[in-house]
Amino acid sequence: MMRRILSAIGLERRTWSNTGMNGWPELPGPSVVTPATAQGVSAVYACVQAVSETVASLPLVLHRRMDGDRERATDHPLYRVLHDQFNPELTALEGREYLMACVLLKGNGYARVVRGWDGQVRELHPIAPDTVQVRRTPAGLVYEYSDGTGTLQRLLAHEVLHLRHRLADDGIMGVSPITAARGVIELALSEQDHGRNTFNNGAKLLGILKFPGKLKPEQRVAIRDSWASQHAGSANAGRTAVLEEGVDYQAISMSLEDAQWIAARQFSVEEVCRLFRVPPTMVGDLRHGNYSNSVELARQFVTLSLRRHLVAIEQAIHKQLLTEAGRRTYFCEHVVEGILRGDSANRAAFYSSGITAGWMLPSEARKLENLPVIEGIDNQPRQDTATPAPLPYPSKEAAA
Repeated sequence: MMRRILSAIGLERRTWSNTGMNGWPELPGPSVVTPATAQGVSAVYACVQAVSETVASLPLVLHRRMDGDRERATDHPLYRVLHDQFNPELTALEGREYLMACVLLKGNGYARVVRGWDGQVRELHPIAPDTVQVRRTPAGLVYEYSDGTGTLQRLLAHEVLHLRHRLADDGIMGVSPITAARGVIELALSEQDHGRNTFNNGAKLLGILKFPGKLKPEQRVAIRDSWASQHAGSANAGRTAVLEEGVDYQAISMSLEDAQWIAARQFSVEEVCRLFRVPPTMVGDLRHGNYSNSVELARQFVTLSLRRHLVAIEQAIHKQLLTEAGRRTYFCEHVVEGILRGDSANRAAFYSSGITAGWMLPSEARKLENLPVIEGIDNQPRQDTATPAPLPYPSKEAAA
């Protein structure tokens, strides 16, 4: 009987389950989860953008080791590639953002390394991960990919910068959060499809048409098409239905709130953020965020969410882009002080304590604040806060 009624109003493909929410129709079947469809979930897109854009915007500096100190190796060819320009077509920010997005969405990010006559890296050209196949050979890893002309290219391990997410069981490829927790993305996509279909059908659940007798197949088709053309869709919401010949319409009064659809959508945001280790406040979910904890959440985003990616990039560059002699002299590092330094009051207290204790110079504090250099500022006498200020009148000992 239920199948006949659903068929009469055009719901033949929907399933009816006694184990669903209060016995109502279940959500549509899960969509195919791919990096493209996963980005259709706003939380996934926001998490990928938050991580990739932040990592790419942080300065990536190549340093030269010195006796107990370091300095920026601005004269090294790799410094310009990492800090300014990947290749003649891409800036360093664009190239690093693309590689980081590939790591999060597909588990692996590849870039072809172009070296100069001296063996130093001159350019990095990102490669689409879908076109790359990695094989293990006795001589090492071999990367095969198809270029824009359809020609198969083969590269050795030292010719490719390979960034990975969590390492797979084979010890070669990376596994993305989308692949590792596909069910979370499927549920979010199903909830999204359910909401879109609900609003397309008038932002309310359908009802049941009761007929006094059995309908012929052609009658069911005619009634279904007529009802859909007059009452389905948001443009027909609120129209009055006219029934005849003993037909009775029984509405199903069940709102989205009753089905806890909105709560499920909010929980999906938290689930996706948990996959990418991103605080919900970073993707616009401010239910648990306020002014007092926003600064601390931003610092947590760097220390708990970004740190693994930053270290992985630095170690991959050290292993694959520097020569054996270069590894003993050079190293690269992201500059994250700009994010971790907090608000103005905390920064002022931090600089003051460092200068007073003697482990920071005033010129270094001005450099961190992007202020111009003042000649001789480090040679000016500092007021020692441990020494009390002189009294405005002579002490008893001096008077005696």
